[in-house]
Formats: sequence, structure tokens, C-alpha cells
Amino acid sequence: MAAVVVPLFLHLFNLRQPTTVDFSSLAFVKELQETAVQRVRIKEWLLLALRMLAIASLVMAFAQPTLTGDLAGVGSSVRTAHALVVDNSLSMQVESGQGGSALDQAKGQAQGVLETVGKGDEMMVWPTAREGEGTPSLGTNVGVAQEALSSLEPRAGATSLARAVVRAGEAVAESDAPRRVVYVAGDLQRSTLGDSVATQLPDGVQVRLLPVETRTAANVGVKDVTVTSRIAEVGQPVQLEATLVNYGTDPLSEYVASVYLDGQRVAQSTTTLEPGLETTVSFTVTPQERGWLRGAIVTEDDDFPADDRHHFTLNVPEERRVLVVRGEGQQTRYVDLALSSEMIADRIAFQTTSIEETALVSAELGSYDTVILVGPRTLSSGEVDALVRYVDRGGGVLLFPSGQAEAESYNSLFSSLRAGTVQGFSGTPAGQQSIASFERVDLEHPLFEAVFNEERRPEAEVEQPEIYYTMNLRPSGRSGQTLIELSSGVPFLHEIRHGGGAMLWMAVSPTPSWSDFPVRGLFVPLLYRSVYYLSAGTSVAGEQLVAGTPGELRISGLAPGTTLRLVGPDGAEVAPEQRSLFGATLLEVGRTLDTPGIYDVRAGEQLVRRVAVNVDPAESDLRVASVDSAAARLQSISRTPVQSVSGTGSDDVAETLRTQQAGTEIWNVFLLLALIFLTTEMLLASQWRPETAASE
Repeated sequence: MAAVVVPLFLHLFNLRQPTTVDFSSLAFVKELQETAVQRVRIKEWLLLALRMLAIASLVMAFAQPTLTGDLAGVGSSVRTAHALVVDNSLSMQVESGQGGSALDQAKGQAQGVLETVGKGDEMMVWPTAREGEGTPSLGTNVGVAQEALSSLEPRAGATSLARAVVRAGEAVAESDAPRRVVYVAGDLQRSTLGDSVATQLPDGVQVRLLPVETRTAANVGVKDVTVTSRIAEVGQPVQLEATLVNYGTDPLSEYVASVYLDGQRVAQSTTTLEPGLETTVSFTVTPQERGWLRGAIVTEDDDFPADDRHHFTLNVPEERRVLVVRGEGQQTRYVDLALSSEMIADRIAFQTTSIEETALVSAELGSYDTVILVGPRTLSSGEVDALVRYVDRGGGVLLFPSGQAEAESYNSLFSSLRAGTVQGFSGTPAGQQSIASFERVDLEHPLFEAVFNEERRPEAEVEQPEIYYTMNLRPSGRSGQTLIELSSGVPFLHEIRHGGGAMLWMAVSPTPSWSDFPVRGLFVPLLYRSVYYLSAGTSVAGEQLVAGTPGELRISGLAPGTTLRLVGPDGAEVAPEQRSLFGATLLEVGRTLDTPGIYDVRAGEQLVRRVAVNVDPAESDLRVASVDSAAARLQSISRTPVQSVSGTGSDDVAETLRTQQAGTEIWNVFLLLALIFLTTEMLLASQWRPETAASE
């Protein structure tokens, strides 16, 4: 627009006053009439104004201005870039208020937008839940957009509506179209509307809501499933807890939830669910097979079938890999006998490996589920570090003391685990007089689970061995729990939790010179339960991932370089990214696990683990926001005004949009004005000559 002043500058430059020179032959000029001079000045100012207006009109024409407001309907429609954000989350399966699903209505509303597309317009369909990691792009082919719209299906793993609006707005802002609009078609589900993190949409991007009318839906969702038992064995009861939420408006009495293992119903519970409240339901199941079992909590049919089955996995180990470390000069006869194949037969799946104390420093502890240290005399700093790392990563250690033990090396281990200190011995080895008895036994601890009848557990009596000699541990109290306490006040069996694993401390060595415990009936079951408990780690229940949400899986006990793959419930295979960590393989799964169900982790044909993938619990809350509150929420997040478009079908939406102030390009008007001004200037300059007019 600065060019507009050029004619004015030239005009003012030509107004310089010439030098006055009296010349007798020009005396007649003084007789010119004053009116002729005024006409010349008028012509000059008219020409100046026409030239400036012509330049200004040309500039405005190239700027492609758009007319909005009450006069927007004048002229042709402005070229527009349309982004259709369609909510295709699982909640859109619910029946709408107009018949059909909510997604069907949303697709009809988006189709109404496409019916208003003009020549040269750009458009794209942006689902909130997409297959893969691809990003939609703008195009001018309406047929492609219609095909993308019609192919939309409800999917798990949808992003929040606000995030989809912001990302679609950023994509449509890259268009050079004068008008850019994001249309949002969805049920406005409150739980998935979006967080409070504000993100500024690019300037010039408009947001329009196409709300779907939904009816009030009744739904019960399973928020979480927990395997509370630390030990899972064939024929032994396992405790489960499920958290149910009634998202409806009415209380539900005598509500039934069931547990399935490998397709068979194995437990059932009845409860009362109050509206909007969480209720914890307990189940007891008894697995009859080993391995990774497929499990599911199944609720009654309701308006949202996608969350009626919440998947979980239960690991009953095929075998427990046990490493027995013999201390120097230590008898391990009773431990070896208890873990021998003659004692175990087919009832217990132990695979035992025995090494000498000197081989501990080079042992690959990560290959074992439990390490039993039977009377180590010393523990080097390297062995202490290896044991602490092993426990931290979920391993279990059972430590029997040695009469020749160096207290400093034991205390180094206990200090690293923040467990306390060893403070000498009590009694006499191979003595004949008992120095202590069992004072207190914590029968509620998971280690004793299923050992006693649950109804009689409070008054159950534990066999009392004769104790002759003990190594005394003074617990720190910060990370430990005494399971069996002696009458002398020292722990007989003490648990130390650290990281993902645990260590159990026995105050006596498994030899008759310390006590008659090894020959008592309690010894073998307590040893078995200790190995069960320690080897369980975090593997009794497998991981639970959210469908369509990135996650990680840590798989230990594999040979370096092992390639893993995931096999979904429909048989489809997924090759996740994987990288090696110390003693484990880390699998990084993106949004590819978008089908709820049980996924097998396989190394070749070997089943390594099973993983449960479930619907996001937020999807189960079907309550919707009002149009005004949803618009206000999106406006606060996007920092852009959000307006609602009325209409429930494609024809209604198209008619509403056509009658709204869509905007009109008026660059052609300015181009016409520029031609008129230039033509008028040319005619005025050539045809009107006031300086030649004869004076009267």
C-alpha cells in the first residue's frame, strides 16, 4: 500500500514554483481568465486521485480480501479448507437419540459438511482413533474424503477430543485457503473431552461443533483387576479383586460378575452397585493347569458391550528355577532332599541347580526365579552387588546363616537392602536344651496362604521346633516384616522387600545341630512356600495394557539377541520395537495393540508371556457434557471461539451451513475497480483539456 503515495509524491514534486522572469512578449498571459487556471488544477487533482485509487485497488485485489457479516452472501463462496474431526471412540457405539449408533449420526453430520464443499476447497477426515501412526492430509477430492468417512468404525485407543481438534487445526492451518474451519462431530463424552492443558490454535482457524444427540446410557465398567495372591499353584486357591463402577443413574442390586479362566467360568460374585461409586468384589479361583492362563472378569449385558469383559492373565509357572548355593563346609542334605525329584514327583515344578559358594560370583542370577544361600561363609562386594540387583529386578533370595559366617559381609548385604544388622549368635551348636520357641506367627501373610483352612486360620497352631542355636538379626523396621518371631525377641523368619523382589532370612541353618527344624513336618512345606513366594515376584499376574495406548513390556530370563513377537487375539502378529537391557529385553509397543484381548509374547514358537489389553476405563463413563459446557471447555483449551452448528442429519447440517455467514471473496471487485479507475484516468487525461479553452 506504500505504492499509493508514489503519484502524490510526483504531483508534489511538479508543484515547484518556477523563477519569475518578466518578458514583454508574454504580457498577454496575465490576461488569461482565472477560471481556466482553476480547471487545470481540478484536472490535476482528479488525475492524482484516480491514479492513487487504481494502485490501492490493485493491491487489494492481490491480497484476496474476504467479506464476512451480513453481506457475506454477495458474490461467490470463499475458498475454504475443511477439517472434519470425527469421534470414533468406542463410546460412539452407543445408540443415538435419532436411531442408529452415535457414530452413524456423526458420519451423517460430517457428510453434510462435505455437501457444502465448493470448487477449489480442501478437506480431510481426522478420526480420534486411527489405525497405525499415519496422519491425515488435505486434498481436493471429495470422493476420497467421503470414502474415508464411510469407512470409519469404532476403535479403541482414541485420543481426547480436544487434542484431536488442536492437531487437526494445526494441519489445516498449513493451507493457503482464505478460510480454514475445524468441524467436530461427536457425542461430547465428558471423560474423554480433554485435559486442561491449553494449546493456542493458529490464527484464522475456526472451530464448529456438530453435537450428536445421545440418550442416557446405563453401564457398569471394570476399572481394575488385581491378583492379590502372591503364590499361584495348581489346585491351590488364588484370590482376585475387581473394582466395578456403576456409571448409570440407578442402583443395581444382586449384580452378578463372573471370573473365567481359559474360557471356563470358575467363580461368581453378587453385589450391590450404587450410582457413581466404586465397589471392590473378591473372587477365589483354583487353577487346574500350569502356564500363562487367560482370564476375564465378565459383567452383565448393558448399553456398552465393549467393556463387559475385562481381561487379565494368571501365571502358574510351568517350573520354578531354583539355584542352591552351598556354603563352604555347609551341609545341604535336608534342602537337597526336600527339593529332590523323589520328594517333588509331578506335584511341584522345581528345577534345581546346585553350585558351590565359590561359583556364586560368576553365576547368572537372572536365569533363576529363586536363589537359596545355604550357609555362605563370606559374601564379597561383587556378590553383594549382584544379589541386590537381582532382588531389585524381582528376584527372590532365601538366606540360611553359617556358623563360620563373617558378620561384616552379611551386614554389607543387609545394609544394601536397608534391612538391619546381624548381632552375633545365641545358644550352643548341637546343644540339648532349647533356647527359644515360636512366640508369634503372622498367619495372615501371603506366604501362609492356603496352608491353613481360611475359616480356622486365626486359631491355627504351628508346630514348635526345638531351637538350640540362632544367628540374631536386628531389623531396621524400614523395609522388613517378621513372619515368625522367637520368644527371645529375634526373628526366626524375616522378610525384606527391596525393589521388585524380596529376601527371606532364616535365623537357623538347615542342620540338626542348630535345631530340629529340618526333621520337623513344618520344614518341607515352609521351604516350598518360601520358594513359591520368592519366585512369584511380579509374575503371578501379567501386565495389563490399555488398548491403543503406547506401553512397555520388560521380559527377563531370555538369551541375548532373542527376537520376540506379539500374537493378538485375532491371530494377527505384531513386531514391536525391542532393545536389550541388563538381564532383560524391553518391548516398546505403540498404538498397534488396539484390539482388547489376550496377546501372546512368543520367541519363535515358544510362549514367553501373555499380556492383557483392555479398553481405557475412561471410555466406560458414558456421561456426556452439554453443548455449551463442551464448547466452553474446548474454547478454554484451544483459546479459539467455538460455535455450535444445529442439525442431526446431513441435509440439516448442509442447509445450516449454507445459510450461515460463510464468507465471500471480493478480490474480483477490487480488480474491476482498478480497471475502472485506470480507464477513467486515461480518458480524462486525453479528452479533457481545460487549458485550451477560449476565453470570452
